[in-house]
Amino acid sequence: MRLLLHICCAPCAIMPVADLRARGVEPMGLAFNPNVQPYVESARRQATLEQWAAAQELRLIVQDEYDPESWLRAVAWREHERCRLCYHQRLTRAAQVAKKGGFEAFGTTLLYSVRQKHELIAQVGRQVAAERGVEFFYCDWRPLWREGVAQSLAQKLYRQPYCGCIYSERDRFLGPPKAGRPGGKRIS
Repeated sequence: MRLLLHICCAPCAIMPVADLRARGVEPMGLAFNPNVQPYVESARRQATLEQWAAAQELRLIVQDEYDPESWLRAVAWREHERCRLCYHQRLTRAAQVAKKGGFEAFGTTLLYSVRQKHELIAQVGRQVAAERGVEFFYCDWRPLWREGVAQSLAQKLYRQPYCGCIYSERDRFLGPPKAGRPGGKRIS
């Protein structure tokens, strides 16, 4: 199977790539994460992924567009839908690249993380597949989470402390906003 694998970051790619290779599938990676904020965080994740992919001899398509403004415009007043919009943006690009490149399917390492909204990712993946006419490869890699964390630490890979958007950056320090109030805890 010719599989294009959207990769959010190197630590989340370790186990999916190993699992696919064990199944006899040699994926091609796609690096596309245009709204990771701030830019230095985006650049650090990208550099770590490129170094890891080279060490693993994983072919990688890099689309290092940095465009948080477009994403913020799309999310404005719909912050509660931010994850869906983020997943849709990434998976739509993966499906477009897969279709154009003649891949049989596209998948994502987002399905590995125990911190992501797994069912929502699968739902969006199937939706995008139907819209774009290319198969969505679904696999629940979450049972491999602990092993992947251990391997990423052993490899001394940069492990980011939040998913990437400005809202998750806020939430890691202040907590998620409470109903009726726009922000989380206040710093005094």
